[in-house]
Amino acid sequence: MQLNPYLFFDGNCETAFKYYEKVLGGKIEAMLPHEGSPAAEHVPAEWRPKILHASMSLPGGKLMASDAPPGNFHKPQGFSVSVHFDDPAEGERAFKALADKGTVNMPYGQTFFARGFGMCVDQFGIPWMVNCS
Repeated sequence: MQLNPYLFFDGNCETAFKYYEKVLGGKIEAMLPHEGSPAAEHVPAEWRPKILHASMSLPGGKLMASDAPPGNFHKPQGFSVSVHFDDPAEGERAFKALADKGTVNMPYGQTFFARGFGMCVDQFGIPWMVNCS
């Protein structure tokens, strides 16, 4: 079994995924808009360029996402996307990038359980935990 987070965005999935690709060292495998798909007729014309499905391979996993259909987006709550690094400096670099223009809930630093750990909500509204155990 493999567990893959699937994130929903409020129209900024493409921007977020391009940012995550750079920050997390991933590779976008799919970025499919509504336009040109059977789903296009089910969304307003201005929503057709928005992302119907995106997939990114990352070291150790996969991240998937889409833009929630108009009127169906809900602010993420009750979870965090947790990423783990072997090198505390690499974890700190990723944390700073994810926290940039977002909100820091717990600054990245050494804890009793990790060589580096921090929590933030990024500029796209996604909650993250960055860990180096």
